[in-house]
Amino acid sequence: MVSKDRRRRELARQKYARQQQRRTESARRTRRRNVILAGVVALALAAGAAAYASVSLSGGDRTRSDGAAPPADPCARPAKGAPAAKTWPEEPAMTVDTSASYTAELSTTCGRIAFAMDAAKAPHTVNSFAFLAGQGYFDHTRCHRLVDQGIHILQCGDPKGTGQGTPGYTLPDENLRDPRIKGGVYPAGTVAMANRYDGKDPKTRNSGGSQFFLVYEDSRLPADYTPFGRITGGLDVLRKIAAAGSHPDPAHGSTAPDATVVIDRAAVRKS
Repeated sequence: MVSKDRRRRELARQKYARQQQRRTESARRTRRRNVILAGVVALALAAGAAAYASVSLSGGDRTRSDGAAPPADPCARPAKGAPAAKTWPEEPAMTVDTSASYTAELSTTCGRIAFAMDAAKAPHTVNSFAFLAGQGYFDHTRCHRLVDQGIHILQCGDPKGTGQGTPGYTLPDENLRDPRIKGGVYPAGTVAMANRYDGKDPKTRNSGGSQFFLVYEDSRLPADYTPFGRITGGLDVLRKIAAAGSHPDPAHGSTAPDATVVIDRAAVRKS
């Protein structure tokens, strides 16, 4: 016959064993959860890196974290019309005069932005920009991307508004030794081409198309983006757009301006 003390010790042992088993299971579940969370974080980081590589220039995007309501939209309603859908199988024939001066003017919902273009140093880029403007390619397009931390740029030139649109052809990189971007800084007022160079594979070089960015504050970037223009009017417009803030846009994996920035019309003038 089992004594009461022995029975009590056996019950205590079984209880302790059950507690240890529960602790072990709990620790196993915790480790598994942490592994899953770590995997999710890793995937998120990988997705961010992929977004940087595929869209280019996505580093530095941020969103509002103070919980404050964004400022009122400082821009007007877009003019009636829809973005162009036409593309071309190859780069347009070179018709630009490299000895002449060219000026681009963007009539936007937020104000006028003008810049001088350097046809001598970036002939393919200026020729393409003038061609696309003449085709109405930029008209009624939304400037889809605003980066306001680390780098300070507004990106435009995509009729799709997703960062994935192209005119159907690509352009060679040009003017990457421009002394104005020496030291890895694109100064305020620079107009440069976006591209899909991933920083490693030379096959992703020479991948500019129609998308360009306007630098409204000095921005530290590697000299991988063709600088082809200098803003002569409208930096105040860009800063007004930046002051309105940005929000995440899953369409292109970065941030879009809170302001309604639409190019109603783009024109290029030779002088």
